[in-house]
Amino acid sequence: MQAMSGRSSSWWISPAIPTIANCALAALWFFSAFGGWGDTAFCGEADRYDPGCGAGFDDAVRFSVPVAVIAAAVAVAAWAMPGVRRRPDRLDALLTAAAFAWVLAEGVLFVGGYLAKP
Repeated sequence: MQAMSGRSSSWWISPAIPTIANCALAALWFFSAFGGWGDTAFCGEADRYDPGCGAGFDDAVRFSVPVAVIAAAVAVAAWAMPGVRRRPDRLDALLTAAAFAWVLAEGVLFVGGYLAKP
């Protein structure tokens, strides 16, 4: 007798892969927003830094924070709720939605940085 995986499709991906992807996207967003990566990329560094661009990029960070909070909440909720964690299709869907939300948060930073650029 063989146990069923609980997945509707015949192929299976470990939930560790989308979890690691969510963690990597979260780290990328965090370092871009608060670690100075995005500010340096769009506004320059040291003597070439544009303060007006920096203020514009700070606005982009403020707009991306709610999206990042939603992404983090969805990813944590996927693992914290036993009803979701025990249903592989639901877990996959929520972890995928969280990954798309992280990409959206990065997109907000990118578009905001591009618009703030002198």
